[in-house]
Amino acid sequence: MLESCLIPEMASEITLQPVRRHDVDAAIFFSDIVIPLKLAGIGVEIKPGVGPVLDTPIRSAADIAKLPELTDDMFEPISDAVKLTVAELGSRPLIGFAGAPYTVAAYMVEGRPSRDHLGPRTMMHQDPESWDRLMTWTAEASGRFLRAQILAGASAGQLFDSWAGSLSRTNYQHKVMPYSQQALEHVADLTGEQGIPLVHFGTGTGEILDLMRDAGASVVGVDYRMRLDEVNRRLGNTPGPDGRTNVVLQGNIDPALLDADWDVLEAHVRDVIAQGADAPGHMLNLGHGVPPTTDPTVLTRLVELIHSIDY
Repeated sequence: MLESCLIPEMASEITLQPVRRHDVDAAIFFSDIVIPLKLAGIGVEIKPGVGPVLDTPIRSAADIAKLPELTDDMFEPISDAVKLTVAELGSRPLIGFAGAPYTVAAYMVEGRPSRDHLGPRTMMHQDPESWDRLMTWTAEASGRFLRAQILAGASAGQLFDSWAGSLSRTNYQHKVMPYSQQALEHVADLTGEQGIPLVHFGTGTGEILDLMRDAGASVVGVDYRMRLDEVNRRLGNTPGPDGRTNVVLQGNIDPALLDADWDVLEAHVRDVIAQGADAPGHMLNLGHGVPPTTDPTVLTRLVELIHSIDY
């Protein structure tokens, strides 16, 4: 999979196929959060049934000191793939993609996927200096990765924090959020000049959505665990004496319902749309990825349903 991400023609083709098949309103750039590691020369592979696995986990100050210097030239295959894709998409937007610093760092410390992320959670307190150096490196990697895509023509960017939900609010605020801000600062000049929207998404992050908003993105992604009307309330998106905070929401159809009876799925989709109606803007999509067991014809029918609804 990682090799296909680094062949521009192949990455572009994989990005375009779901657009052709399902007629979605935007494309998501095909890549992986560990691609910056691969481009930097760090040994990492995706093992079937496991996920990203590093040849050597990064667990000490000495390991962090050996991390390679990052340069913009490393991301040339990504830029080329984005340019090819944008040329094919025409007026249809392309959403760029990068893993958030904490999620990337969690893979680096654990060396593979983990359920509890004990390694990075220990390091951030046991060795805060090393944690700062590691997170500064991953923030730069994620930021450069995202910037390369936007400069090559992506219409929006998304920072994807898969494992932020494993953290307490305090740990996220003080040990993680500053580095997500650093990553997003790599494209802050582009968002200001060109109006590029940035999405900040995580799983299991209901208690930190306001902090993810404050990290610098203009759109907050919401997984399937929370109702959008409740998210509106928590973020101050409902009208009140102080006005609204103008936070656009992304989400959050439950992927599990893609395998449910059509009547169940349709009712759920209409409910999600109704929940997001009071938000200043609502980017409707799934609250996480498409399960491998999903019948692709259901996705096509789902897009047709959404296009038929009068907002």
